[in-house]
Amino acid sequence: MSNLPPETRSGGRPRLWLVRHGETEWARLGRHTGHTDIPLTDAGQAQAEALAPRLAGLAFAAVLSSPLSRALATARLAGFGDRAILDPDLREWDYGTDEGRTTAEIRAERPGWTIWTHGVRDGETIDAVAARVDRVIARSRTLDDDTLCFAHGHVLRVLAARWLGLGPTAGALFALGTATISILGWERETPVISRWNDGIDVD
Repeated sequence: MSNLPPETRSGGRPRLWLVRHGETEWARLGRHTGHTDIPLTDAGQAQAEALAPRLAGLAFAAVLSSPLSRALATARLAGFGDRAILDPDLREWDYGTDEGRTTAEIRAERPGWTIWTHGVRDGETIDAVAARVDRVIARSRTLDDDTLCFAHGHVLRVLAARWLGLGPTAGALFALGTATISILGWERETPVISRWNDGIDVD
């Protein structure tokens, strides 16, 4: 973990700050958690609370949260509960009938499966997820300052890929742990990843 110094925006362009929610029981077990509303574990709550001093004093034009309770609780414990606006575009991928299953369980039926190459059964397509995060990106780029988003692993990985102008399957390249902070920024006029998967250990 590294401290988050006051960072200046490149050329006045607004950035996107991304926070993945704290640990849940299903996240700990590797079970795909889409729209099932799983609460934070005690460890996840401690992780979320540890985000507060790291984000304190930073200015944001908007604070957005997935409406799912694990993201909203993380926003609240990190000190942004009074500002967070619910944005359904930040909900996690709808995994359909793969909801609640581990990769190993899915691969027992579909050898070699990954969500990035095979998608999910009876759920949301990756292009539909990309369309949602494209709207988040477009809105953030119209603001005068940075946007802070509290959301979920897969949707934030797709968002990072789309910020860079890559296809949504490039989200496979961006591993993202619970209760981590990432910053999508700029190098002059080029969208870049300024910081990624920056976490903190909680005893």
